[in-house]
Amino acid sequence: MYYIENETDEKIDLKNVRAVLKKLVSYYGEKRDFSVTFVTDEEIRNLNREYRDLDMPTDILTFRLDDTPSFPISFDEEEMMIPDEEEMGDIFISLDTMRRNALEFGVKEDEELSRLLLHGLLHLRGLDHKTNDFDKEEMLKEQESVLAKLSLKG
Repeated sequence: MYYIENETDEKIDLKNVRAVLKKLVSYYGEKRDFSVTFVTDEEIRNLNREYRDLDMPTDILTFRLDDTPSFPISFDEEEMMIPDEEEMGDIFISLDTMRRNALEFGVKEDEELSRLLLHGLLHLRGLDHKTNDFDKEEMLKEQESVLAKLSLKG
């Protein structure tokens, strides 16, 4: 199950977002929960600065629950929280940057949004990339292949 939240004043076609997520979840047979939150450049910049020490906006950030820091040596067992195996994590997408990307890459906003939703899901599933080289990075090759297979391109 996925949860969607729009923390911006921008309108977004939630029906389309749900349809894309339904296709992606079905394609991967994913049963774990995750959230998708739409934010502004300002908010994603704050998150990027706080969690990645990068003082700039980005299009997407993902936070996997199993990426939590290890537990301290002394802790109160009653307060210890272990990530639920039914939950994957959270995806944050900047609508501002997504729209700029669509213009820059010459694609429709719906396609770029689908790309970001898939990108976030792949990160939550444990895939990663070091560069944005679509010809060399296996995760990005997978991303573009799945977009084409599910008719989410163009």
